[in-house]
Amino acid sequence: MNQFLSMNQPSKLRIGIFGASGYGGSELLRILLFHPQAEVVLATANEHAGKAVSAVHRNLYGLTALHFVSAPEDLNEVENLDCLFLALPHGAAMDVAPRVPERVKVIDLSGDFRLCDMDVFKHHYKSTHTAPELQSGFVYGLTETNREAVKRATRIANPGCFATATLLALAPLVKGDLIANRVIVDAKTGSSGSGAKAAANTHHPQRANSFYAYKPFMHQHVPEIEQELKRVGDWASELVFMTHSLPVPRGIFASCYVETKNELSDEEARRVFQEFYRHDFFVRVVEGSPDINHVKTTNFCDIGFAVRGRSLVVFSALDNLVKGAAGQAIQNMNVMFGFDEKTGLMMAGSNP
Repeated sequence: MNQFLSMNQPSKLRIGIFGASGYGGSELLRILLFHPQAEVVLATANEHAGKAVSAVHRNLYGLTALHFVSAPEDLNEVENLDCLFLALPHGAAMDVAPRVPERVKVIDLSGDFRLCDMDVFKHHYKSTHTAPELQSGFVYGLTETNREAVKRATRIANPGCFATATLLALAPLVKGDLIANRVIVDAKTGSSGSGAKAAANTHHPQRANSFYAYKPFMHQHVPEIEQELKRVGDWASELVFMTHSLPVPRGIFASCYVETKNELSDEEARRVFQEFYRHDFFVRVVEGSPDINHVKTTNFCDIGFAVRGRSLVVFSALDNLVKGAAGQAIQNMNVMFGFDEKTGLMMAGSNP
């Protein structure tokens, strides 16, 4: 029987994933296959249509009988889904989203619906938005700062990975009106952030022993970060945002340099973060520096800091494919459907 038509467990959410052959889709599958309240019934990948999912994602061998299918041209065919994840390249979701039936909740992992200003979108994504009328219907899905809106949402714009790491580091300081001047963010990412298809500067022989900066002053996550900090509090500082390529597969590490309005002790700084995240299971305030090894394959963001008078540096570490993408998307799904936020996401990191 076609897996898309089967209803073996009707009590579970029926989940579809468009673009399930990439790294984001792979992680959605890896997590959702073990989610007690969800059943993946549709996984599209046009170039792999007919192939077993486990033949492409070999880590899932023996764990699923799903086969990839081509995305249906008539999206009324997905009417029987409860939730559709769009793990598509930037620019594709704006074509798909307008055609998805209203009753199906949508979580978009691309940047298509994150920005409110269409001129800003055009400048940073180098394309004209083709569905601007839908943008206001998408809720920005940084769960920790926008949980109440996520609860009511039917359309979610999942945050970017760099944006997640930076926003979680800075939100408590912005909310507390603690920042005096410009903020400098030095952020580094693993190679999986470039996607599953190799490019000249991202495939392993080039990246493995390399370290370099890219997109200085012009990364597409900058307006997203500034937009959301303005929702959190009175953000009026200059943001200097620099991204770098790490020679590791997974992980983002961001160092955020801040001058505070008043001197802070170590105890006072710790209290700021612990109080802000007191109800947030997936943000851990750690001693000293976090380590990307401790958050790999998990939905945690670990935050540490160091303080000297009015100089404060906040460190954040997360897995770009989980808390920075698929895990956060599933966290949002849990909130949207009234499940415990941690459902299906209780994954520990490895040591080493």
